Amino acid sequence: MADPGVTYDLVILGGGSGGYAAALRAATLGLSVAVVEKDKVGGTCLHRGCIPTKALLHAAEVADSAREGEQFGVRTTLEGVDMGGVNKYKDGVVDRLFKGLQGQLKARGITVIEGEGRLTSPTTIDVAGTTYTGRNIVLASGSYSRSLPGLELDGHRVIASEHALTMDRVPESAVVLGGGVIGVEFASAWTSFGTKVTIVEALPRLVPAEDADCSKTLERAFRKRKIAFKTATTFESVSTTESGVKVTVAGGEVIEAEVLLVAVGRGPNTTGLGYEQVGVALDRGFVTVDPATLLTSVPGVYAVGDIVPGLQLAHRGFQQGIFVAEHIAGLNPTPIDEAGIPRVTYSEPEVASVGLTEEQARAQYGEVDILNYNLGGNGKSQILKTAGFVKLVRAKDGAVVGLHMVGSRVGELIGEAQLIYNWEAYPADVAPLVHAHPTQTEALGEAHLALAGKPLHFHD
Repeated sequence: MADPGVTYDLVILGGGSGGYAAALRAATLGLSVAVVEKDKVGGTCLHRGCIPTKALLHAAEVADSAREGEQFGVRTTLEGVDMGGVNKYKDGVVDRLFKGLQGQLKARGITVIEGEGRLTSPTTIDVAGTTYTGRNIVLASGSYSRSLPGLELDGHRVIASEHALTMDRVPESAVVLGGGVIGVEFASAWTSFGTKVTIVEALPRLVPAEDADCSKTLERAFRKRKIAFKTATTFESVSTTESGVKVTVAGGEVIEAEVLLVAVGRGPNTTGLGYEQVGVALDRGFVTVDPATLLTSVPGVYAVGDIVPGLQLAHRGFQQGIFVAEHIAGLNPTPIDEAGIPRVTYSEPEVASVGLTEEQARAQYGEVDILNYNLGGNGKSQILKTAGFVKLVRAKDGAVVGLHMVGSRVGELIGEAQLIYNWEAYPADVAPLVHAHPTQTEALGEAHLALAGKPLHFHD
């Protein structure tokens, strides 16, 4: 039971990835912790984001495997997709992880306060009229699905990602507004389930935050999969009909579909929570922090996760939560290098990257060395029948400052890739390392061999 008379070492507003990571680490370090959560601990990632979408994408991979079994000599057919069964599988994964997280919080003596919290001073949070006090406050209130001005979500025909995750049917057709991570992941999954998809992206390419070569390769793969997309195309309006939606884009073109998925990014959840009234500085709704400490403009008040400007990734918030807990405990943790945070788009094919894009590296270093290693030279990739590449970006004659990959399952390679970047490795440092055969990790090894001047299985 939460005791409002107790002063905690930390009171955390939000129990998502950043909030619960801070709580778990702080409790391990012997600090007293309370977490205020209005919904369920685990936040968007566990309940409406990372975990359920990846379960959906795995079901999509199974559907593709059934449909394409003949090319592997296995006689399979896809009879159809039972969304009730898919949702049962997806929800089962979420439920098991949720119960595990609840158990972890309880086992470490962390107080979970259910209700909507509001910051009322640099040391207090109000929940339904009850005040909870902390020597330190951590703001971890997360994010919400954005829309565009005048574009109203109805949850039925015009939907956001959280609505898409609870659909009881496979839509026959869909327009996906936004070609970033969320948009291309849903486009990929729905296509595997049999939906006719059109992506509309205002910027010149899909996954525009990634290296340009990644975008080109993903776009080529999507064309092969019959996923339509219109880049450099702005949205104008949508109207609903008895059977779906009519989406008008720049130039007056109208695209008809059963649903419109709005995937234009996520906004910071900071409105109405008392932040500005207490003096917490905001920039376009985001909480500004000192990157060396994650302290806000108010002493003793920290912020982590999606409300902090930068990559809106669960693992970023998770690591920020650990960092803040250790900072409060006086452990002097190493500040997080934003460029060293791995990024994965779980479409088919996957896009995975860490460090600088080629464009960013040229702007920062001037001269760079670039190497593209085609997965055609990798045995496991041939077994998986996937195309793609590993791209290395190196400061001229220096360390590898960017690693970019496209292909089935390349997200599993990002662990080694982030070590290479974060340890400022040279190609010659990686070239002697032995990579198991046959694995896709060999592609990373062979790319570094090639950049070190001794290429083996190298395909242009």
